[in-house]
Amino acid sequence: MATKTKKPRKKRNYRKEYDTYHKKAVQKKRRAKRNAANRKLNPGPGKEVDHKVPMSKGGGNGRKNLRVVSRKTNRKKATRRK
Repeated sequence: MATKTKKPRKKRNYRKEYDTYHKKAVQKKRRAKRNAANRKLNPGPGKEVDHKVPMSKGGGNGRKNLRVVSRKTNRKKATRRK
């Protein structure tokens, strides 16, 4: 019976991953818009502002596209794939 040996995993550089994604100009703009939506609706503890049509899919920051939902509901929506 042959024994399998595991390859050592390459250690991830989370700082580099963060910098390459979150410091892009597009991501900064989106983050600023999300923050503006939070200030506009002021959801309160345990709640988050949800964009009905995500900004990444062309949704805006208008009142009609925003709603306050529980944190659990909003995070569950993010995991859905279409």
